Amino acid sequence: METKKYTVASVLSIAGFDGSGGAGIQADTKTISALGCYAMNVLTALPVQNTQGVKSIYEIPTQAIKDQLETIFEDIYPTAIKIGMVHSTALVELIADFLKDYRGPIIFDPVMVSTSGHRLIQADTIQACIDRLFPLATLITPNLDEVAVLINEPVDSLAKMRTAGAKLLQMGCQAVLVKGGHLPGNDLSSILLRADQDIQFDTTKIETRNTHGSGCTLSSAIASYLALGEDLPTAVSNALDYVNKAIQGSQHLAIGHGSGPLNHFHNPQKLITYDMD
Repeated sequence: METKKYTVASVLSIAGFDGSGGAGIQADTKTISALGCYAMNVLTALPVQNTQGVKSIYEIPTQAIKDQLETIFEDIYPTAIKIGMVHSTALVELIADFLKDYRGPIIFDPVMVSTSGHRLIQADTIQACIDRLFPLATLITPNLDEVAVLINEPVDSLAKMRTAGAKLLQMGCQAVLVKGGHLPGNDLSSILLRADQDIQFDTTKIETRNTHGSGCTLSSAIASYLALGEDLPTAVSNALDYVNKAIQGSQHLAIGHGSGPLNHFHNPQKLITYDMD
């Protein structure tokens, strides 16, 4: 008797490494798994870091990244993709060329500025991201430091977030989620902008140092909800709620001596399966 088979919503994270487990592909894998999807990885860089910061970054050969992509795609076609750390123009070109015919949503989290405010990639790589990855992405998810780098001016209010989002759309984005977590005050607002849509999501900031990897977590959560069939506004709303509860779940944890990780498994879901018939 033939055994019935099932498929799953698979999400590929193309991102850097975090041995301390709070950010990068580790945070992506935890998030994707916690939301009931099947997680896959392509490693783009090897940062040596912990909760207190990045000590050094080792590059992964471009050919090795291409080999990883080809090997994943020839076996498991991703339902959705999240792109994180891309640190060179050659890597941007490789990923863009490889994904130009991809059929599915792509979430691009443009990791460009460190927590301490230092740029992590050069100007030519930033321009390559704009030229090659922005048009491919279903959504980009920059924080305010990254928005400031992209539009070359500071963003310090909700009004400026909307103006900045409009400028990013003009750069070729299909949609942008401008994250307002760096604004002063107790409120946390993020704005989703598309050509015909402007949705503001509001919550209250949680007093905690444990926010390491929140951007990685959010982008991979959005990719996961899209892989599960949600539309973009719903996926963003659900992902923001997931991150908020993951931060709440880690609020009083003491993991490391710096900015600790989120509690990705505050409410883990079983792997969601679909009948292949």
